[in-house]
Amino acid sequence: MTLAAAPAGASETIDNTAAPMTGLQVLARGGVVSPFTFLRRLLADVETGHAEPIDMTVGEPHEEMPAFVADLLRDAERSLTKYPPIRCSDALRGAIATWLGRRFDLSGRTVDAAREVHPLNGSREGLFFALLPAIGRKIVSQGRPAVLMPNPYFQAYNGSAMATNAEPVYLEVHADSGYLPDLDALEADQALLSRTAAFYLCSPANPQGAMASAAYIDRALKLARAYDFMLFCDECYSEIYSTEAPVGGLEVAAATPEGFRNIVVFNSLSKRSNLPGLRSGFCAGDGDFLETMAEMRNLVAPQMPGPVQHASAAVWSDEQHVSVIRQAYREKFAVCDEILSGRFGYQRPDGGFFLWLDVSELGGGEQASVTLWKRCGVKVVPGAFLAQAGPTGRNPGENFVRVALVHDLATTREALLRIVSVADA
Repeated sequence: MTLAAAPAGASETIDNTAAPMTGLQVLARGGVVSPFTFLRRLLADVETGHAEPIDMTVGEPHEEMPAFVADLLRDAERSLTKYPPIRCSDALRGAIATWLGRRFDLSGRTVDAAREVHPLNGSREGLFFALLPAIGRKIVSQGRPAVLMPNPYFQAYNGSAMATNAEPVYLEVHADSGYLPDLDALEADQALLSRTAAFYLCSPANPQGAMASAAYIDRALKLARAYDFMLFCDECYSEIYSTEAPVGGLEVAAATPEGFRNIVVFNSLSKRSNLPGLRSGFCAGDGDFLETMAEMRNLVAPQMPGPVQHASAAVWSDEQHVSVIRQAYREKFAVCDEILSGRFGYQRPDGGFFLWLDVSELGGGEQASVTLWKRCGVKVVPGAFLAQAGPTGRNPGENFVRVALVHDLATTREALLRIVSVADA
């Protein structure tokens, strides 16, 4: 693996003049830096230009959490005197299985709560740990196992590839491809597919909000089965959408004779229920794979605390608060439609709560991030910090910034007006 250059304006601790290093060596020598660390370095000497700055970088919802959660956590506080089981309670797994059956059309199939559901301390943890058994089950005759991911990507995908010493393969996405990996190009590369251990697919996509259709997921799943790799569907934004609810990976798989073989979906309460601090999520799908993953997590991963299990079961069972949260985002996107129409290549995303804005007119993502912070006190993430440069040396995020719509309606409006005012100055 040849290391991509660090984003311009950000320092790097690795000497790239030496021979290419493995992912494990990069990790061991401190060469993995998060987008937010890069951003802190970029803005370290830049004084904000507004007395009331607005941070729109982290996907951390600020809407109200369900009111009953705190009481439920207290109700189960006695469970803190015991080690919780790694597979969590029957009640939690049952609530998740029921939610999956309620939310998605599973073609009459019932999710086996005992074998096909595995709760997690947030979906990020599961997305990382799932690659360990995925690499372990893949036999590669030549070269290293490959891990496919969209580019831009969620950082956990890349971190898991490095930790397992697999080769991360960045599948560039852009507007022409619907901001999803090009499956035509992927299918043509049989050598790559033959050594692929896992394919991370995020829908709705972070950061562009694109949704994969049922036909797209079905085609990706067919490739996974033909070449015996795991399709990991990151669906943590599945409950935030404007009109049509996203199709789920299990929904597509349930309609096939093989059922959930070769597919695992990931979700959490962070975005759905405004509970990022609860650290509660799950993965579900291929029962044989999850059995192995559960045993592996039992060796190396933290258990979900008992009170969190108790509260999570109730949250997955309630939809009223989810509808309220979804409506709040719809109102924020209505403000985006009003203020950003015809600006920065804006189009209302199908799902999620991010904006992916083309700020070429402000000098590209990094320069725009500095300018916006310096002149109007709005902090955004340069798109290049969320992606890797491709074979041509071009980073697909270089002209973009990501904006997280996680504040209330008034704050969101104020931030967007400030951004536009800077562009118009």
